[in-house]
Amino acid sequence: MELISKSKTGKKERPVKVLQFGEGNFLRGFVDYMIDIANEKGEFDGDIVLVKPIEFGTLDRFHAQESQYTVSLRGIVDGEATVQNRIVTSVTDVVAAHEEYEKYSAYAKLDTLRYIVSNTTEAGIVYDENDKLEMCPPMSFPGKLAKFLYERYKHFNGAMDKGLVMLPVELIDDNGIHLKECVLKQADNWNLETEFKTWIEEACIFCSTLVDRIITGYPREEDAKLWEEWGYKDELTVTGEPFALWVIECPKDISGELPLDKAGLPVIYTDNQKPYKQRKVRILNGAHTSFVLASYLAGNDIVLESMKDETVFNFMKTTIFEEVIPTLTLPKQDLIEFAEAVITRFNNPYVKHALLSISLNSVSKWRARCMPSFLGYIELNKELPKCLTFSLAALMAFYKGTEIRDKALIGHRDGQEYNIMDDMAVLEFFAANSEKPSKEFAAAFLSNEEFFGQDLTKISGLVDTIAGYLDEIAAKGMRKTLEELV
Repeated sequence: MELISKSKTGKKERPVKVLQFGEGNFLRGFVDYMIDIANEKGEFDGDIVLVKPIEFGTLDRFHAQESQYTVSLRGIVDGEATVQNRIVTSVTDVVAAHEEYEKYSAYAKLDTLRYIVSNTTEAGIVYDENDKLEMCPPMSFPGKLAKFLYERYKHFNGAMDKGLVMLPVELIDDNGIHLKECVLKQADNWNLETEFKTWIEEACIFCSTLVDRIITGYPREEDAKLWEEWGYKDELTVTGEPFALWVIECPKDISGELPLDKAGLPVIYTDNQKPYKQRKVRILNGAHTSFVLASYLAGNDIVLESMKDETVFNFMKTTIFEEVIPTLTLPKQDLIEFAEAVITRFNNPYVKHALLSISLNSVSKWRARCMPSFLGYIELNKELPKCLTFSLAALMAFYKGTEIRDKALIGHRDGQEYNIMDDMAVLEFFAANSEKPSKEFAAAFLSNEEFFGQDLTKISGLVDTIAGYLDEIAAKGMRKTLEELV
């Protein structure tokens, strides 16, 4: 069976408008997929070149397939289990920044280039004082970008119409703002001319973005079956869910030149992405954090199994619709529609999302994802939210253990061990406190300002309520306690 290639896809070559730092599954199943659709619909006429920004790894599979690949989106659409396959032809080439520096740096001088997309992990947007201008290339992503932009600035003699638009998708708050700060800091470190920094400020645009799509990656267990069905071999296949959202916060409106929304794509251009970020963190991520630990102790192992469990499902719905949504600022109908989409996503039969993998670092996750809704509910209603309060007790029950082994606290469910993964200070706290009487345990946990940024024991009735839930879980088990709660 032959590999997919440009001759097989009939790729139309277009001007290179996008340079993308990162060749991983997410960007290929999200950004490159969207640009491919925009090309097809006549709303964008541009190709993408992928950059391998690190020394590790190889681009052999990309070269073998001429950067052509398939995206297979699988999930619930309009109530039906659906598979949507698309051959993506928007990527025209790949380049290794370290091994092929001259080819890579030549793109800085490309007249048609307009956009820089990046996904270099959350640790990628970090200033590195050890980067030098003479390095080919500098080691950090901001260092690479600063030098790339400087070479473009010099080549076009500071022309204001040759600035670039930065679209980072790294999962940190205000990613564009932080990236710009790092680039300007590097320019200062290298003593570059003031005119270049002015060009960065005035000719270039740094957008902050929020992305949302579950990408499940390469279908290793079923690749041969898929190739047989498609009639070609594709070792770069990307699988994911149909749902997607890309919120682009921009200091200047770029929707006219990058009209992805006009191609029917789920892209929102805004001057403030924070309400959308809040919606995602509090509803999608908050729902995960609030139910997974209780669900695991009730006997479930994956999210889909939890959604089929009536007790867990009702607990989650009550949490979202009665305790989280009332505390948010976007229009209520928008929030309800987003919440319903989240529930559809959790019911995706193609995604086997393990509860234990979601459980990692649950203490800090509860603070970031659930605590704002918890406190907001109390402020609105002058009483404790039943389900969010219980989620805190469920977290404490899940984290019960006294033995730390191989950097994990050992918990027990029905006589079987499971690993509790978190910062060592968190694990050591639970190992030292989880065997204490419930009220003492609850007071110690809730008063820990390192965990919550404040002393939660000051909230009226919280210690007694949590202690009561812990005693019920110990006496009746998690499932029976949940059933009585909902």
